[in-house]
Amino acid sequence: MSTEIDGFIVGERIHSGAMGDIFRVTGRNAGVPMIMKLPRFAPGESAESLINFETEAMILPALSGPHVPRVISVGDLAKTPYIVTEWIEGESLEQVLKRGPLPVPEIVRIGAALADAVHTLHLQDAVHLDLKPDNVILKADGEVALIDFGLTFHARFPDLLAEEQRFAAGSAPYISPEQVLGIRSDPRSDIFSLGVVLYELATGKLPFGVPATMAGLRDRLWLDPVPPRIRSREVPPWLQEIILCCLEPRAENRYQSAALIAFDLRQPDQVALTERAYKSRQAGFFMQARRWWRARGERAAPRRMPATQVSTSRVVLVAVDTMHPDDARHPSMQRTVARILSIPAEYRLICVSVIRGGPGTGGMGGATSPTDPYHDHLVRLRHWVEPLRLPASRLSLHVMESADPAEMLVQFAQRNHVDLIVLGAPSPNQLRLAWWRSVASGVTANAHCSVHVVRVPDSAET
Repeated sequence: MSTEIDGFIVGERIHSGAMGDIFRVTGRNAGVPMIMKLPRFAPGESAESLINFETEAMILPALSGPHVPRVISVGDLAKTPYIVTEWIEGESLEQVLKRGPLPVPEIVRIGAALADAVHTLHLQDAVHLDLKPDNVILKADGEVALIDFGLTFHARFPDLLAEEQRFAAGSAPYISPEQVLGIRSDPRSDIFSLGVVLYELATGKLPFGVPATMAGLRDRLWLDPVPPRIRSREVPPWLQEIILCCLEPRAENRYQSAALIAFDLRQPDQVALTERAYKSRQAGFFMQARRWWRARGERAAPRRMPATQVSTSRVVLVAVDTMHPDDARHPSMQRTVARILSIPAEYRLICVSVIRGGPGTGGMGGATSPTDPYHDHLVRLRHWVEPLRLPASRLSLHVMESADPAEMLVQFAQRNHVDLIVLGAPSPNQLRLAWWRSVASGVTANAHCSVHVVRVPDSAET
């Protein structure tokens, strides 16, 4: 005989975990397959099971987007606690990992999609805090969905685990140094966990093993992991750079935003390589001892809230018209960009030139080198950005062709989590510069982010 709970018909149990059971359910036609999560209340069960359930029931309905399951119903916690969500079709990343290390293109595809999901979560003022392959679903459309929000921190809700003073850091192989210290509000914890997942995807191994004690967990506050390229020669230097940057024990030395990880994975030729990229062995005994001594006094400290932390790491895109390198707008745009980049502590500047047309259409007609127009426009971009004197790690340059430059810029900005687009526009009497006119209006009308349009006085344009 079927069990009915609040109009839902409970079907087969599909998962039994430490915190509860998950069943397929029907009824209350929601238009999607559904599952119901029920917490455990059996004698001897840890109280953390109920606290985790309360946390998820409180936070998950406040989250939205393609990277989290849609909540259908939440039961009365005082009577019949349950959460019914859509069933997300796809394959668990844990299942993928059972097939062994992945080829680099697959690591890039999955890693960038996972970074997209993490960044979207952080923008909603939440930190997952239990990022691991079990909690990552690879969807058929190439996107990633995150599940299991029982340990999640959300800046706009009570932190039940912290209020109960319970140590519930997460899954031992994947937790961050901050979680070990009891810090739950730092989004860079998820970036560390993402680095562990990338390491595992690339090597089939865990960088810190599976510690079973608090002392073992504290090792990641100082321990230098084996470089990925030692464990797999298939790992290119740029991928090792990304992974080890994520795994820095001090949060301020990691990527400050998951958006930047997604960008670097998709644009490996733009990754600024440091000594991390070429490490061929762990740090020596004395270096490890120094790191251990420095870490032994580490204590919990207050951090910025998730969305605030992410907002300090801005991605700025500047659209540069390399077809007209002598245009009077360029100096004004350079000054504007310099002012913008002087404000945030962390930034990434993406300089983009979109040339109208495509191969064989005359779209590169302004290039001085008919044999290599791409290279010619790239050189012009480099000349444009030189006065800004930016470090290579903060800068990337792109030349693209499109019959619709405005649409290309909008799509590129959305795909790469750009926070601000800077571009020029003509004054009304400068109609000859159609690039500025059409591109500025098209980007301003359709961009998902802020747009700063730079104008110059007519006297400077004549």
